[in-house]
Amino acid sequence: MAEAARNTLSKVPEVTLGFWIIKILATTLGETGGDTVSMTLDLGYLIGTAIFLSILLVLVVAQIAAKEFRPFLYWSTIVASTTVGTTLADFADRSLDIGYLGGSSILFVSLMAVLAIWYWSQGSVSVETVSTPRVEAFYWTTITVSQTLGTALGDWVADAGLGYEGGALLFGAGLAVIAAAYFWTDISRVALFWGAFILTRPLGATVGDFLDKPLDQGGLALSRPIASAVLGALIIVLIVILRQKAGNHPRTQEAG
Repeated sequence: MAEAARNTLSKVPEVTLGFWIIKILATTLGETGGDTVSMTLDLGYLIGTAIFLSILLVLVVAQIAAKEFRPFLYWSTIVASTTVGTTLADFADRSLDIGYLGGSSILFVSLMAVLAIWYWSQGSVSVETVSTPRVEAFYWTTITVSQTLGTALGDWVADAGLGYEGGALLFGAGLAVIAAAYFWTDISRVALFWGAFILTRPLGATVGDFLDKPLDQGGLALSRPIASAVLGALIIVLIVILRQKAGNHPRTQEAG
């Protein structure tokens, strides 16, 4: 006899307004934190990428091994993916001289490929199904590639003439359009989620650059380490206050 569908806990938080606020702060921290290591500490993009990628791999393994959703572990992994995205995109665009167009194009194709393989393998790319090691591996791979793409897009738009403020307004407007589509259309919620998730990264990248870049480059010339510390503290406070819980999804298995 088929078992009635029931809820099982996901390994990611419910997608709420609080989720998006923390996500934007995390992407901004990823920009200032990545720049702190690669520029302020002068370690360079390649070494910075190696450092943050090592941290990310450790956190992803811990996230997959966890038996339940753990807010601080989850958001630490998100922040690590954003710092990897910052240094890796800068390394590809600048050190390898691929350029913003080339880097963004390669990363976009890579992101679409990861999502396509995930869908082909699991039949869905919804975050509500993230509760098994295989799906978690797809999830974190998709996130890391999207964070890297977002960094490249943010830098490209800012350097193309809009500046950091203009870039932030552009990507903020894009998020507003997605929010409107969520409330007033029947467009796939999964597609809207990934669209919003991708756009929050260049928004954070442009805001982060606006905070720490020199005045003659259109920034506020704030201290990268201090900005990173403030953003990190704010994220911690919000995680505690908002008391996030794991998202639920219907279990599709049948039991005899």
